[in-house]
Amino acid sequence: MNRQISGWTTGVAVVTGIFAGIALWATVAGAQEIRDDLRDIRGDRQDIRRDTRDIREDRGEIRQDNREIRQDARELRGDRQSLRDAIKSGDPQAIRNARRELRQGRREMRHDVAERHHDVRDLRQDRHERHGDARDLRHDRRELRRDVHARRAG
Repeated sequence: MNRQISGWTTGVAVVTGIFAGIALWATVAGAQEIRDDLRDIRGDRQDIRRDTRDIREDRGEIRQDNREIRQDARELRGDRQSLRDAIKSGDPQAIRNARRELRQGRREMRHDVAERHHDVRDLRQDRHERHGDARDLRHDRRELRRDVHARRAG
């Protein structure tokens, strides 16, 4: 009889130990998941800050490109007027120089327009990345709430 009680007690102790181990593992695993979620949230916030900074820089570059394009347009108007004046004067060297200046001004303006196009594309890409990072942040916050709730309930 003592042997049966002792065996039964040992069995209960083993089962209790197993359940305690599972509960301890679940608590540790829950804490680790929460720590991972917090780390993910911190990383997502950093990504959003970096993307926002990139967007701000891209907007500044676009503003600068627009200024350069306006300046180029003003210079082109002056170059066209110089060409008209050179044609009126009839001086072949002045006409050649005026045409060269006009070609160079057009080339500079095309370059600035292409640069602005590139900066606008960068801006669009940075906005897209920030949107994805914001989505990741919302997802990680949702996971954190779920993990905290599961740890409190379990």
